Amino acid sequence: MRVNDLKDRRQRAMADLIRSDAVASQEELAERLSALGFAVTQATISRDLEQIGAVKVRRAGRSSYSLADQLRAAPGPPVASVLRDFARSIETAANLVVIKTPPGSAHLVGVALDQSDLDEIVGTICGDDTIFVACASAARAAELATKLRTEAGKLQ
Repeated sequence: MRVNDLKDRRQRAMADLIRSDAVASQEELAERLSALGFAVTQATISRDLEQIGAVKVRRAGRSSYSLADQLRAAPGPPVASVLRDFARSIETAANLVVIKTPPGSAHLVGVALDQSDLDEIVGTICGDDTIFVACASAARAAELATKLRTEAGKLQ
């Protein structure tokens, strides 16, 4: 069996585990993959999670991994929900809105913004704990920042 075949099978198994049941940690995922016959290291799991687009989300007070298609299907306003859970600050800088999050959470917020229907957003760039949201003008950035702060509820 080729290495890529094994990697593809392992990543499909990871995605199936994440979709079928709440997986709270990389250690838990390693145990479940081991039970399926996959020997993996923490580094491999971390890389695979990034490659399949898994992000940690908080639902009903519990953190677990989720895939992008699950976020799109989730009920309720995803932008408001992720902003309430993860946004630490929302500021403007010229035509940008800069959103700070805890380490490792920027991607989740960025995905929600990218999938939203917010007209002010031209595009996003996500790092580990910071999202740059490009707007067409400084005025549009100010409008968006106000809207996002309202959605977040606690950053007024």
